[in-house]
Amino acid sequence: MSRRKSRIIAFQGLYSWDVGGMSEKDVLELSWMNSASGDDDSPKFKLDDEQAAFSRMLIAGTIENIQKIDEVIKAHLTNWDFERVNRVTIAILRMSVYSLMFIKDVEPSIVIDEAIDIAKNYGPDDSYKFVNAILDTIRKSL
Repeated sequence: MSRRKSRIIAFQGLYSWDVGGMSEKDVLELSWMNSASGDDDSPKFKLDDEQAAFSRMLIAGTIENIQKIDEVIKAHLTNWDFERVNRVTIAILRMSVYSLMFIKDVEPSIVIDEAIDIAKNYGPDDSYKFVNAILDTIRKSL
């Protein structure tokens, strides 16, 4: 089963938690997905139980370990202030760093490739290059 949809939903949930001030409980319910798409029948936003569980695990694990994750990201930002990094990019990095640090049954190359694809689709121009560089240096340090 592809986990791409799960990762996209997790990244969007983490962004909503960070920028929109949505509570962790509300983010984990995933009820915001269909209202955010504007189309309740959109297959892009339909998750099966396994996908929803993976999204919730990514969101909850990232939020639970946010201080450690942010410390790791900050330690690998060269000539960048964490507070000035685009919040979409931060959400992608947080979710991916959580995966690299705590989910040992997924190859780091898969985590990084997925993060790059999400950044290409949802992040600012060329943010995927930044995401790739940061995650690659983090992967090498773990």
